[in-house]
Amino acid sequence: MKLIPNAKQVLLKSYSQQMQMAALAGIGGYSALPDKLQDVLPMWAVLGLASALLVLGIVGRLIEQPKLHEDKP
Repeated sequence: MKLIPNAKQVLLKSYSQQMQMAALAGIGGYSALPDKLQDVLPMWAVLGLASALLVLGIVGRLIEQPKLHEDKP
């Protein structure tokens, strides 16, 4: 397996990657909460937010992002 030449730049600046990381952080953060706090925030809300972020990631993949194709200074 070989990475694309600008993999680090894509990972840090791509809308689709940012939304996937936010969804993962939300689900991971929820699972790290104590049980009493998890009772306050229902799982369906967390999964709904994660799903919305993943849909935004799909849309973000289709948006032109010129910063991903700039040459290094």
